[in-house]
Amino acid sequence: MCGIAGIFHLETAKPVDPARVRLMTDAIAHRGPDGAGVWTAPGVGLGHRRLSIIDLGGGAQPMLTEDESLAVTFNGEIYNFAALRKELEAKGHRFRTNSDTEVILHGYRQWGEECVKRFDGMFAFALFDRHAQSLWLVRDRLGVKPLYYAQVSDGSLLFASELKGLLVHPLLRREPDVRAVEDYMAYGYVPDDACFVAGVRKLGAGETLRLVRGKGMSAPQRYWDMSFADRSNAREPALEEELVSLMRAAVHSRMVADVPLGAFLSGGVDSSSVVALMAEASPRAVKTCTIGFDVASLDETAYADRIARRFATDHRTRIVSPDDFGLIDRLAHHFDEPFADASALPTFRVCELAREEVTVALSGDGADEAFAGYRRHLFQYQGERVRSLIPASVRQPVFGRLGRWYPKADWAPRFLRAKSTFIELGQDGAEAYAASVGVTPHAMRQRLYSDSMKAALAGHRAEDRYVRAMRDAPAQEPLDRAQYADMKIWLPGDILTKTDRMSMAVGLEAREPLLDHRLMEFAGRLPVNMRIHGNSGKYLMKKAMEAYLPQDILYRPKMGFVTPISDWFRGALAKEAAGIAGGSALARTGWFDLKAVAKAAADHKSGMSDHGRLLWQLLMLDRALGRVFNLG
Repeated sequence: MCGIAGIFHLETAKPVDPARVRLMTDAIAHRGPDGAGVWTAPGVGLGHRRLSIIDLGGGAQPMLTEDESLAVTFNGEIYNFAALRKELEAKGHRFRTNSDTEVILHGYRQWGEECVKRFDGMFAFALFDRHAQSLWLVRDRLGVKPLYYAQVSDGSLLFASELKGLLVHPLLRREPDVRAVEDYMAYGYVPDDACFVAGVRKLGAGETLRLVRGKGMSAPQRYWDMSFADRSNAREPALEEELVSLMRAAVHSRMVADVPLGAFLSGGVDSSSVVALMAEASPRAVKTCTIGFDVASLDETAYADRIARRFATDHRTRIVSPDDFGLIDRLAHHFDEPFADASALPTFRVCELAREEVTVALSGDGADEAFAGYRRHLFQYQGERVRSLIPASVRQPVFGRLGRWYPKADWAPRFLRAKSTFIELGQDGAEAYAASVGVTPHAMRQRLYSDSMKAALAGHRAEDRYVRAMRDAPAQEPLDRAQYADMKIWLPGDILTKTDRMSMAVGLEAREPLLDHRLMEFAGRLPVNMRIHGNSGKYLMKKAMEAYLPQDILYRPKMGFVTPISDWFRGALAKEAAGIAGGSALARTGWFDLKAVAKAAADHKSGMSDHGRLLWQLLMLDRALGRVFNLG
């Protein structure tokens, strides 16, 4: 796990100043505290910050072939590098190191761009081919590792693992993209096909981008995509056996490291499954860690302790207060773009705890997306069943009217908060699901935006992205389409961004075995009743893990990291909330109706409404504006 950056001149081979590349890598030094390197040649400069994981003495980067015709800077891990190396050696290739980085160079020389289809791992890399005078940018299948890029006025293309690596370049224009602000206000993060800074792009998950000097920049090419188009006809016992086999292989491959390795353990199904399979493979006690809270309703340490005892792990727990908002500025620094998933705070703390003893930690990310583990998947599945029973000509006017008339009662018990359910049942499935994954509804955003902001958006609506992804999904059923959209938008934009930035903030490599692409492809072939069964998601995974985990771990309600942001804005952060509509950076943009923002803060403080998540979004947007555009 590392940080990469570089410069490539698209038209002529102008000299690249090594100091400029070094400045870009210094901006992301936290990603690679163990070493730094810069290599330049006419028209190209590659930079690297290293977190040493494999071949500690011989894997320095940027790395070149012996004849210096190929050079690469690489962030991530190729888990099957040993098998690929063996295959390449049989074809006559000679290796000088024991690193996975060198496999990329020889793999490209042997197979060309097809080599990426052979790589099993998480990665973002840039490979310069001197003979072709080209730069090849590549990102892994699921988007675990990030890669930003932008063209600037001197005819060069800049790239870096994080936005801050680009921001230090003097030719990058710092102007906000208001469409990305709309996307952020809808979702709580800026999706992968957008960027907070106008003109900057992110290479998409499963994409490559080829740049050839003198020929400009072509469009990114997709080499892998998730599919729900096919169905397995195997029986349940055979599917369980295949699933465990795939999970076991994914966990084992991610346990290869030349540094101390451990796992995050929450006591939920996903992390407990990973720890169970790690313990099965490890000759010594697995190192695990858990963050607990001093509020009983938020604390999962008892469940984690049970799993730790069951598998005799070397377990550590740290209790923290959920009132950890002192991290706000540090979060803003590491995310660059505004990011409002408040679970980033406890994620940072668990990464910090893990890093005290290990350099690599396995997580349980990915199972909810693959096996329909979120509550919204169940609600979408049930909602589609209702839609299939009632004609749209009846359903839309009836439920639409109920949704408009039913009061919005944030303060009421959950069963009395039916307004959103009625509204969603009045919509088609894609529109309803797009609304369900959002943080601030479209109608609320329209009330908050100024007239000039609405005009600048020119009809751009964030939810349309989800609707398009579901409409175009390689899928058979509505649940497939919802999961596909989550994997394209939510997974890389929220979950993987959060894990990458928070782990890299402390120099920790996080690995996600449940995001193994073969495991994901298997999940995509499962019949719907193997994902959702009754009122339970992740059905097949839970059944398959019954031989490993207790029933009350497998079938207890999902919790996840919870932070009491609504309480914060009625207490310690009340002044921050009120200040957003005053002299803040956000207030000076002209994007928002400041009276509407002030009313939201006042209504929240009084308890009339729950606008905690909205206020958190606005606060993190304000902090990002201060950092990225110097509007503090």
